[in-house]
Amino acid sequence: MVVVFRHFFYKNYVGLSLWPFIIVKENHHKKDTVLINHERIHLKQQQELFILPFYLWYVGEWLFRSVLYLNSYRAYQNISFEREAYANEHNADYLNTRKRFAFLNYIFR
Repeated sequence: MVVVFRHFFYKNYVGLSLWPFIIVKENHHKKDTVLINHERIHLKQQQELFILPFYLWYVGEWLFRSVLYLNSYRAYQNISFEREAYANEHNADYLNTRKRFAFLNYIFR
């Protein structure tokens, strides 16, 4: 389910997945197929990690990479979950062919 909630976002961010919702900043984002696919990849990641561990891993990896890179945005870009989603957001068929725990392939890239 896609929900619009404009006051939820920081700077240039326009979409977010919080199981089982995709939250977008503006109504027109609901029609952005690339954005929605990106967020659907995150929903699949959340589902296979039973939701709470996904968020703990996400924050933990972001903290680790923030210290590693000394840059919070670069850390965000290099979180394995984000790497997988960005690498495959243009592939509308990705979720049909994705292997379980595919984000693990993006940890050390």
